[in-house]
Amino acid sequence: MLADSGKTELKDQRFIADISHEKHSNFHFVRLVAKDRNFTNVDFRYSTFDACYLRSCKFDSCDFTGCRFVGSNLHGSTFSGCKFEYATFEKTDINNEVLLSGCPGSENLKVRFARSLRMNYQQLGDALSVNKAIEVELDASKEHLYKAWRSNESYYRKKYKSWHRVQQFLLWMNFKFLDLLWGNGESAWKLARAVLVVLTTMTIFDVINYRDSSQMQSYWCAFMQAPQVFLGTTNESHLPAGYISIITFVRLVLFGFFMAIIVKRFNRR
Repeated sequence: MLADSGKTELKDQRFIADISHEKHSNFHFVRLVAKDRNFTNVDFRYSTFDACYLRSCKFDSCDFTGCRFVGSNLHGSTFSGCKFEYATFEKTDINNEVLLSGCPGSENLKVRFARSLRMNYQQLGDALSVNKAIEVELDASKEHLYKAWRSNESYYRKKYKSWHRVQQFLLWMNFKFLDLLWGNGESAWKLARAVLVVLTTMTIFDVINYRDSSQMQSYWCAFMQAPQVFLGTTNESHLPAGYISIITFVRLVLFGFFMAIIVKRFNRR
C-alpha cells in the first residue's frame, strides 16, 4: 500500500527577504535562488535542493535533517548551529567549514555526514576539502568503534551485544593498528615512522646476534647498515635466509602502502 508523501515541488522561486522561524519542510526546491539572505531557525527537514543557488547566505539554527542537496551552489554560505542528520550532498559547492560547524553529535551520523561530503568534494575535484572530510570521517569512525565495544551508553549496549561487541573490539583494534601504521592510508609521516621502527628493530637484532652489544659503535654501525639490508642493496652473507625473506616481505608491504598513498593523493586531483 502506498500513500502520498506530501512533498511539495517548488520551481524557479527566490527569497526576496530574510526569513526566520518558518517551516519549509518536505519541499522539492528546483532552481531556488537566494543571495545575501539570513535564515534563522527555519525548518527545512526532508527537503530536496535541486540545482539551487543559495550564495553568501547565513543559516542560523536551521534544521536540514534528511535533506538532499543536488547540483546546488552554496558558495560563501555559512552555517551556525544547524542540524544535518542524514543529510546528503551531490555535486554541491559548499564551504568545507561545515565539517567543523555542522557535524551531527552522534559519531555514526558524523561518519555518514563526512562521507557524503567527501564523495561530494571528490565529484567537484576539491582535493583540499576531500582531505579535510577524510580526517573528520576517520576521527568519527575511531570514536564510534571505540564506543561500540567500550561505552555504557544505552544506544551502543542495545545495538552491540555479546559477540557483536567482541566483533567491534576487533574492528577497533584493526583500525588502531592501521592508524598507527599509515594513518589508514592518509599519513605518509606515520608510514615513515613505521619504517624507522623496522630499521630500529633490525638494528637491535643485528647487534644482539652478530655484534658487541656493550659497544655503542656497534649500534651505530648496525643502524647505518640497516637501510641497505632493508632495501636489498647489500649482500650480507652472515644474515640467515629466513630473516632476509621477512625483511623483503615487510619492504614490499610498506612500499605498497607508500604507493597507495601517492596514488590516492594524485587521484584526488
